[in-house]
Amino acid sequence: MIEFVFAPDDVARVRFAFSPLWEMVRSLRVLADPSGHALHLPWVRTVRPRLRGLGLGPLHEVVGPAGYIPDFLTPPPGTPLPDLAEELGIVRATPPEVVAAELRWTEFGTRPGATRLAMAATPERTLAHLADLLERYWEVAVEPFWPRVRDLLEGDVLRRTGALAAEGAAGVFGDLHEAVSWRAGTLTVDRRWTFRGELAGRGMLLVPSAFVWPHVSVMMPPYQPMLSYPPRGVATLWETGRPDERRDALAALIGRRRAELLAALARPAATTDLARRLGVTAGAVSQHLGVLRACGLVTGHRMGRRVLYVRTPAGDALARGQRSEASASRRSVPGAESGA
Repeated sequence: MIEFVFAPDDVARVRFAFSPLWEMVRSLRVLADPSGHALHLPWVRTVRPRLRGLGLGPLHEVVGPAGYIPDFLTPPPGTPLPDLAEELGIVRATPPEVVAAELRWTEFGTRPGATRLAMAATPERTLAHLADLLERYWEVAVEPFWPRVRDLLEGDVLRRTGALAAEGAAGVFGDLHEAVSWRAGTLTVDRRWTFRGELAGRGMLLVPSAFVWPHVSVMMPPYQPMLSYPPRGVATLWETGRPDERRDALAALIGRRRAELLAALARPAATTDLARRLGVTAGAVSQHLGVLRACGLVTGHRMGRRVLYVRTPAGDALARGQRSEASASRRSVPGAESGA
């Protein structure tokens, strides 16, 4: 069991970020064990043929289907919207002794294999080779899908920052994951090993990750304490297909185009992204979004240079056909917006 003890200052220092590098490294684990990450099978089927001849053996050696991933491959993101090139720069700057030590470290009861030990014996060359392979892998397997993954992660950050502002730590950690619980200032993560420690003013970094599903991942001191978890809505990430009967009924209620917009916002998106998906102009999308915002069904948040639109709880309820919840939301807060 892992227990992080929060002081009042630590609660104030809970912050969010997401990481292209984390997604890329965790996706290697999905490829190593597709059956354990069945949600991502559509992605696996698409990218596997593209990976032939890339020589990813060293990456698979250090990122297996389970167990410890060397921490130098997944440094905590330094900014809320990190750049992959900057993250790879941090990886390349890892001291050789750290690379060697983390390649030799394994979970209790196991030993590193001969290949792993050989990699640890030449840490500088190994590090450069792994970083180069990550760049090649990104271009082929992750970058083509990054816009939809990024929208999902940004949307989760928006929802949870709203929950943090409205409800404090309990609003963030209460529904984060079944393995995570919050009680009396202590964050508990169900794990096979034991750790209990104070954050000592460093706060907690929360990193949503699509490819970490269905698990969570923890990083402990001496690194920045961090928890990576599956974002809300990850089950819709690879969904494709035509509207179902429920969406047809929703179209009769609010109009076909607005129903399509509400359905498309199962993943947060910008106006231009929505226009491209639906095959209409950005101006038309903006007009419909204005109506949906006025009804309290969607809300917009600025992330860097973009404004992302996300469904409110009332919008979620209406899109999912939960009429009683949607009606209650409209009765209680007519025309209100929510970012939670």
